[in-house]
Amino acid sequence: MSEEIDLEEVAPWLVIFITLVGGGLRILLLDHQGMWLDETFSVWLANHSITDMLQWIVKIDQHPPLYYLLLHYWMAYNGDTPYYVRLLSALCGAGTIPIIYLIGKRMSGVVTGLVAAVLLALSPFNIRFAQEARMYTLLTFNAAVAIYALVRLLTDPRAASPIGRQFREYVHTWRTSAPMEPNAKEGFSYKSQIPRSGWRAWIKRHHWLPIQAVETDLAWVVFIVFSAMTMLSHNTAVLFPLATNIFILGLLLAQRIQKKEAAATFQAPSLGNWVKAQIGIFLLWCPWIVAFIQQASRVYQEFWMPKPTVDTIIQTLRAFLNENTLAQANQVQIVWLLYAVVFCLGLVHYRQKLSPFMFLFALFAIPFLGELIVSIRRPIFYDRTLIWVTIPLFLILATGIAQLRFRILIIMALGFFSTINLFSVGDYYRFTQKEDWSIAAGYVANFAEKDDLILFHAAWVQIPFDYYFRTYEDLYSIQVEKHGVPEDMFTSGILEPKMTVSDVPDLTSLISGHDRVWLVYSHNWYTDPMGLVPQTLTSELELRRQRDFYGGQVQLYGIP
Repeated sequence: MSEEIDLEEVAPWLVIFITLVGGGLRILLLDHQGMWLDETFSVWLANHSITDMLQWIVKIDQHPPLYYLLLHYWMAYNGDTPYYVRLLSALCGAGTIPIIYLIGKRMSGVVTGLVAAVLLALSPFNIRFAQEARMYTLLTFNAAVAIYALVRLLTDPRAASPIGRQFREYVHTWRTSAPMEPNAKEGFSYKSQIPRSGWRAWIKRHHWLPIQAVETDLAWVVFIVFSAMTMLSHNTAVLFPLATNIFILGLLLAQRIQKKEAAATFQAPSLGNWVKAQIGIFLLWCPWIVAFIQQASRVYQEFWMPKPTVDTIIQTLRAFLNENTLAQANQVQIVWLLYAVVFCLGLVHYRQKLSPFMFLFALFAIPFLGELIVSIRRPIFYDRTLIWVTIPLFLILATGIAQLRFRILIIMALGFFSTINLFSVGDYYRFTQKEDWSIAAGYVANFAEKDDLILFHAAWVQIPFDYYFRTYEDLYSIQVEKHGVPEDMFTSGILEPKMTVSDVPDLTSLISGHDRVWLVYSHNWYTDPMGLVPQTLTSELELRRQRDFYGGQVQLYGIP
């Protein structure tokens, strides 16, 4: 028996093992860090009724609703503790690992699929966001499934047949097949006794074809549904259908110009099928289109993100590959050189199979460049919103590693990249810090008195504060007044309103009549760059207590 056949047989077990390892790394120390602002915002939204949630999303958020809807029902069964709200993301991240294996196997063979699965399983960047109660691993999972369905279609000659034909033929066969009858020649058998009524008789009366009879139509359905779900996971994922359309239309044009292609390359589906699929994707996504336009116009008017620079782009690429290790100067050149060698080996593999490489390149480059182009007018370029493009990136690298041919070389290369990834994952567990709102809430609860005023700047930091403070309120019956600065939370529909000189009189009026005023001060670099809030409080009251925490500061002011 050949080595390849042996690998084919053992590959499913290896994928299970790799998925368990990757899932374990995503669940390890899942609740070790506190819930930071964005995570508690997810919980806050998901705790609302569906109607209220959708209204709040449209009014103050910049994301589509799919993740929040899933989290809403997830928390209904599992609660909103840090471990369980993050577990949803961890499971989505782990579930992507066998999907990338299937993509790699379909495109370039079992070895490529296994290597890609290992790269994703041990990716520090993907592990990091699998441990956050946000939508990024859901986005990656949905995109990976859609990519796999599209790869199946591109490697299936039956994709040129009209969508739905297989389903119609399946239903026709199922309806018209004659019921099975006992074979009289074989004599009596209990197995030959066909029930005359009930569900068993109903099943026996129909002929059930194997799933392979409808797999092409199923691939179309999966591609349509998960493409729409990708777009409903994050608004920047509208670049996903842009990338797939540019590639498919380019492939159709190339195949029309060049009549014959090698059998191993991708074959575009018929234009009619592709148009039907795009209509299906649009129909599933279009209920969100009005909200998408409202959110996009609000982001266009004002958003906190700075314009990307060359350094931003480099840091993003480093994050995709191995952000912590690549930050160490003595290892940068060696690691980058090895990644470049592997990438070039991948190009060598695709030299006779241009269309698969262009497919992966389009999925990576078009969203990457798309965010950069949009950022010329309004910055939206952000590494985590591009997390799903690590799928095509890892597939190219995996193809390059698989080109080493000899298993010992493949194992050595994969072992090297796995080792530096694991070191980076270890650094992530040990050194990465998130905003520690439990300290802020505990400090205020420890010294709070009845009728104290707690001010929050920026106003929406009340959400992570209350996430931890509510336990103390219930336990010790703490009675305090809360208010946002420069205005109460979401009063104007602006997520992070900025403090201006014109807001100072309102703040002065707000604190008048209070002997004790707490200030929870965070995100001031954006919302209060001139320090107007503490300056105003200091001019009216005396600073009594102060406690720094990671992500902000708590101050207590009193009458002099």
